[in-house]
Amino acid sequence: MMILKDILYKVTINAVVGSTSISVNKIEFDSREIKENDVFVAILGTINDGHKFINKAIADGAKTIICEKLPEHLDNGITYIEVDNSNQALAYMAANYYDHPSENLKLVGVTGTNGKTTVTSLLYQLFKKAGFKVGLLSTVKIMVDNKEYKATHTTPDSLTINQYLKLMNNEGVEFCFMEASSHGIHQSRTEGLKFTGGIFTNLSHDHLDYHDTFAEYRDVKKAFFDGLPKDAFALSNMDDKNGLVMLQNTVAKKYTYALKNYADYRAQILENEFGGLLLKVNDNELWTRLIGSFNAYNILAIYGAAELLGLEKDEILRLISELDNVSGRFQYFISDEKITAIVDYAHTPDALKNVLETINSIRTKNEALITIVGCGGDRDKTKRPKMAHIASALSTKVIFTSDNPRSEVPETIIEDMEKGVEPQNFKKTLSITDRRQAIKTACQMADPKDIILIAGKGHETYQEIKGERFDFDDYKTVQEFLKQLQK
Repeated sequence: MMILKDILYKVTINAVVGSTSISVNKIEFDSREIKENDVFVAILGTINDGHKFINKAIADGAKTIICEKLPEHLDNGITYIEVDNSNQALAYMAANYYDHPSENLKLVGVTGTNGKTTVTSLLYQLFKKAGFKVGLLSTVKIMVDNKEYKATHTTPDSLTINQYLKLMNNEGVEFCFMEASSHGIHQSRTEGLKFTGGIFTNLSHDHLDYHDTFAEYRDVKKAFFDGLPKDAFALSNMDDKNGLVMLQNTVAKKYTYALKNYADYRAQILENEFGGLLLKVNDNELWTRLIGSFNAYNILAIYGAAELLGLEKDEILRLISELDNVSGRFQYFISDEKITAIVDYAHTPDALKNVLETINSIRTKNEALITIVGCGGDRDKTKRPKMAHIASALSTKVIFTSDNPRSEVPETIIEDMEKGVEPQNFKKTLSITDRRQAIKTACQMADPKDIILIAGKGHETYQEIKGERFDFDDYKTVQEFLKQLQK
């Protein structure tokens, strides 16, 4: 139990009705989880308004209500706190409730359109190999040193973040690497946390279903760097036109990385093949099993962050050479028939272009490149024709299929995609709504030495159709069909 006023530290309060000296049990923003003496935070969400559930929360035992607008009827014996922003209030309250766990480890946030999962996951791997106890908050999973927990969001809610950080404190974790999505930053989920550093990967077309404009999307990312403290580092990609924007107003120590421009951490690609990359990083040669120029950027970000966090240069180079691919990020295998299958999370135009250009830079052009791609339902529709345009222009053959259609009709999503195909590429395309059938068809079409790219879902092991999640794993599915061809 805690005293209410102690967990309200740093919360911007407009009005108080009732006592703040009362004991409270725990904080909840889901009214279904309320128990006796809990604090209910009413959040104005994109789908539901938590203010509608205030009476239910009180009926279930809540003694404190945090809200942006006081209800017309105020119950006796209930403390009401009116705030400007419930999300922000929740973030500070969560940090206070769990005793500021981010201050007891070195927390590094990674933001950008692409590369967040790869950079955080590889930093986790690297620091584990260096002998440290490490935490990870990523799209793929949450790790508290060696213990794995399931991830539900790219950036979890404030309570979940602080709960896991507290768990990390208890386990003696020294470093934690965390994805900071635009949704998470915009909804104040990263507020109240003390970051040791921030990394910017890149910025391209994404999430315009949530953010009204690209400028708003960019500025939300920038806000993360604006909030870094003086003793933190801000590491930004100078080859991205928004790299300098991220550093404009930050008081953190500024560092840069690039392949093309002058930067603190520079790299040159010496070799790029399916076996990996040979890089020259700040005059040191480095071999990595990761593939493609987009991974050269990820490696630079990891190298820079590791050095800024105190690791020795020679150790960093050695550890990077030992890193494994991240699940669903350019994850590939070669079948007995010499067919290469690649599974990648590329679900934005820029990410898809990067992956296809990487494959095309490696292949000899004597082999076919068969791409399977779809777009998610209930998400930004403007990227659908762009994804199809890129896939059909850069592949030998393309199969349009379902991704996570959610509540939309899959055929409608595919029709939106097909509008982006230029006339000269019509003959390259095929539409198969069933994703499993699409992968099977690609495997049947492929000849020895051909390449199959399955884009969009990466690490996900499900498909979301009409509100239900069905088991589906691109990597296992393509393995299964390619093995059948060997019989």
